[in-house]
Amino acid sequence: MRFTYAEAMTQAAYYVPLAQAAEAAGYTSMTVADSILYPEESDSTYPYTETGDREFLQGKEFIEATVLCAQLFAVTATLRLTPFVVKLPVRQPVLFAKQVSSLAVISDNRLGLGVGLSPWPDDFLALGVPWERRGKRMDECMDILRGLTSGEFFGYSGEFYDFPPIQQCPAPTKPVPLLVGGHSDAALKRAVLKGDGWMHAGGDGEELDRLLARLAEIRKAEGDTRDDFEVHVISYDAYTPDGVKALEEKGVTDCIVGFRVPYIVGPDTEPLETKVKHLNNYAEHVISKVG
Repeated sequence: MRFTYAEAMTQAAYYVPLAQAAEAAGYTSMTVADSILYPEESDSTYPYTETGDREFLQGKEFIEATVLCAQLFAVTATLRLTPFVVKLPVRQPVLFAKQVSSLAVISDNRLGLGVGLSPWPDDFLALGVPWERRGKRMDECMDILRGLTSGEFFGYSGEFYDFPPIQQCPAPTKPVPLLVGGHSDAALKRAVLKGDGWMHAGGDGEELDRLLARLAEIRKAEGDTRDDFEVHVISYDAYTPDGVKALEEKGVTDCIVGFRVPYIVGPDTEPLETKVKHLNNYAEHVISKVG
């Protein structure tokens, strides 16, 4: 089992010391949140909270995901970074492929790229991208990422993107894992058909079991027998050694753990020292027991 430390919507100045502390404590990875904008007015809802409110995002400090990854890679040596998740369809895929390759190269292949659909039309509107057929657009973006990060000449002709063979250099020495986030059936199928893994966004244990069963069902139907397919989950079971072992038996490869509820309105007032204490306690009482 691998362990990913999750901390988001806190002070931007905390990310460097937290990444260094997570690396020293033995975590495999750290998540990097992606949020591009906050609209003054919107009727959009957040799909992963009970009420759908998104006011907790207002005023939060989000460093752009690729920029933050570059900073954190520069101050760590072994820690993997996992954007959780980049809103892929609103990004220009050729430019984004260059950013992804660059991060993978400078980090010696320590990037695991979580990708997903933005749940909010506001992102699409502000960035001039149609909301309609966003799933198909995401599929094309994933194809382009695959092709261009290979380092080979790659051209594409699709519904949304069309360009002749081009090459981007330098290229990673290993493929960048594409980890698809989302709980819909379409997201699960996309994770299997186009991705290298799936990222769970949270919820109760019964719902997680249903999603894991459906994911296994899709993999079986598609003849997917990859032993390196990644399954990243958020679960209360991850907070005890026995719970971690139970998750591993269900096919989970990576536990995402955090130590506070991030969905609060207003600034995060938890001191940095407290955050480091929490992540170290978990490493001592869980990671060291099952690693």
